[in-house]
Amino acid sequence: MFLSLVAGLGNPGRDYDQSRHNLGWVVLDAYAKKHGVAWKHAPQFNADVARREIGGRTLWLIKPLTFMNESGRSVGAMARFYKIDPPQIVAVYDDLTIDLGLIKVTATGSAGGHNGVASLLEHLGGGFVRYRLGIGPKQPAQMELSDFVLGKFTPEQQILVTQKLDTYVQGLELLLTRGVEPAMNQLNRRDPK
Repeated sequence: MFLSLVAGLGNPGRDYDQSRHNLGWVVLDAYAKKHGVAWKHAPQFNADVARREIGGRTLWLIKPLTFMNESGRSVGAMARFYKIDPPQIVAVYDDLTIDLGLIKVTATGSAGGHNGVASLLEHLGGGFVRYRLGIGPKQPAQMELSDFVLGKFTPEQQILVTQKLDTYVQGLELLLTRGVEPAMNQLNRRDPK
């Protein structure tokens, strides 16, 4: 099945730029830039959207502007409008349970404590594909979860994220062109080549 909608999860506003929680936006922006597609504001979805044609099919990109906890309202509205079913949707987001720099592709699962994913589950149901970008482990361990995810990467972490950006985009490309199984087989290894 062709993947038709890619949702990058993040929070709007300058305060959240470069925060760990906005890594999904960073990767989707890099993907859009690589393919020369421009973002347009879509007030009916409360989002910024972009459109790319691949092999005669339309791929939509969406960055909800609802704040993370309400991402599903925005993505759900667009999915219903274009009649896109959950298995054709990819959510790109940060994941605390995965080490920084690693990617994991999954097709099922719970929200795992991620409010953006919980909102997607509420508005879409299950069945969407998850493109999970590691931001873990949380350090220091006693730090509040919200402070960690809304905090900015350390300078060393930011260097790693910048170095990995091409890998993140190539992995997303693999998922969109080859499908879920090949992407899982290649990207879910500890040291993806």
